[in-house]
Amino acid sequence: MAGKKLGRPTDSPKVFMLRVKMDKETLAKLDESCEILGKNRSEFVRETIVEKYDVLKK
Repeated sequence: MAGKKLGRPTDSPKVFMLRVKMDKETLAKLDESCEILGKNRSEFVRETIVEKYDVLKK
């Protein structure tokens, strides 16, 4: 099994990386939101995208 990455098993592997540019104030809002919800940036962004998408599809 040499060369195979080990980590938590998942039904939805995260294979794409997204880079986003933002100003200092937006980053501060992101970090504060993550701290309040106890999530990391990636989790917060993924969940927010799903929530917004669901609203748009109604």
